[in-house]
Amino acid sequence: MLRVFFGFAALVCLSPGAMAETCPNLFAHGVPPAVLSDTARSGTVMLCNDQYAVLASEQTRGPLWSAEDLTEENLEIADTMQRHGSFQPDTRLPATMQALSTDYARSHYDRGHMTPSGDAAGNAAQVQSFLLSNIVPQTPELNRGPWEGVESAVRGWARAEGEIFVVTGPGYDPDQFQFRTIGPRHIPVPTVTWKAVYDPAANGTGAYVCLNTAQPSCRITSVAMLIRLVNIDPFPALPASLKDHVAGMPPIRESPYALARQGNRTQKLLKEWGTKAARKALKALLNSLVP
Repeated sequence: MLRVFFGFAALVCLSPGAMAETCPNLFAHGVPPAVLSDTARSGTVMLCNDQYAVLASEQTRGPLWSAEDLTEENLEIADTMQRHGSFQPDTRLPATMQALSTDYARSHYDRGHMTPSGDAAGNAAQVQSFLLSNIVPQTPELNRGPWEGVESAVRGWARAEGEIFVVTGPGYDPDQFQFRTIGPRHIPVPTVTWKAVYDPAANGTGAYVCLNTAQPSCRITSVAMLIRLVNIDPFPALPASLKDHVAGMPPIRESPYALARQGNRTQKLLKEWGTKAARKALKALLNSLVP
């Protein structure tokens, strides 16, 4: 099966302080997500924030993944706050790794949070959630529709269980990676965005995967299938047997855009990928997903 990921070999020079950052409290069993391609790991740096961490990429000028320890306690604080903040470049990164707001201007894409501002407990965490190292291009139809439903479902899961570990990221069609971009810095547009969850109380995992199109569709799948699709293991410390099965995940909550659930709609969505190989990958994914 074709993997939806990207590879590159460029190396970047990073400050020793940036390279040394670790924040094991944000990851399941203290182990950060693993990028499984050697070339994709080149030119990356992990950055720790108060409530989430990201692996920033020189090639995408954005995150490969964004990870958080989402707790009921923090959500109670976040619920009392109004969303505020402005999108800013992450100046901890060298200029070659930074996206700017001008990259999104007149692009017809939203600046889509990976770790959402709605999870942020406190003013500092709100500001950090708007760093462009946590942002990828999303269609307005996805970002304001099903993606909000995914975020809401995950917050409901955290409230019910008390604590869950969440990893969010983009996935790219390698045939379109160099051509489907926005802005003067050529920020690549993901084909999918995904959100993986580990529930330590129930000892279960699962993932939501959404097509980043004008007619977005989201599905629930196993973490094992997600790994095969995007070549990133969000929970490398967990046993493979746990990642093979889908937990009792909350359904994606209602949004302004209907989620595709029938075969004829799936076939229409497949055409949007544009390449035969990519269509095969998506078909294999959709056939494996839980309805």
